[in-house]
Amino acid sequence: MELDFTRVWLPVIYLYGAGGIIIAAALFIVIKSGGLNLKKSSHRWWFGISICGYLYYLFLHLILTVFAVK
Repeated sequence: MELDFTRVWLPVIYLYGAGGIIIAAALFIVIKSGGLNLKKSSHRWWFGISICGYLYYLFLHLILTVFAVK
């Protein structure tokens, strides 16, 4: 089985591209509705956890995909 772009990288791009848009839209809605007040330290903490969690799984998936292809 050949590991070309459409079998390896296109799913990763779709997963984290579409997921990133959904997470960004959700955070935007939460901020605009007043459910997240970035002036409070505990709210900033959870906002940061949300962003860092997304980036953590993105980089973990990218690294494991690179190792699997090589």
